[in-house]
Amino acid sequence: MNHRPKHGFTLVEVAIALVLLIVGILGLVSSSAMVTRMIGQGRQATLVAQVATARIEWLRRLAGSTSPPCAHPQLAGGGAVSSGIREQWVVASAGNARRATLWLEYRVPRGLARDSLLTVLLCRPPS
Repeated sequence: MNHRPKHGFTLVEVAIALVLLIVGILGLVSSSAMVTRMIGQGRQATLVAQVATARIEWLRRLAGSTSPPCAHPQLAGGGAVSSGIREQWVVASAGNARRATLWLEYRVPRGLARDSLLTVLLCRPPS
């Protein structure tokens, strides 16, 4: 009998390595899809926060822009659509510190999402 040393891989070893490689690649593909989805959700959340911040700052400017303070008619309440985000707001009608509520409605992959923000507007002239 001729005994030669065996070098290399058997067909079974190659098949097992190939299966493990495919499982790893599939895991990477699915995680990259999840990361892409999360980035999109993060962009949407950032946009909603920017729209809410802009609206609250606009209400604050209106509160101090009239004499007497907080007399602007749009402070009573209103609505608008900015960047595909529907906004509605209501401001309490009395007091030097008025409660302002802002509701935001926007589309997400599973339908509509709603957020609200509550803040206080100080009714005093700008210094």
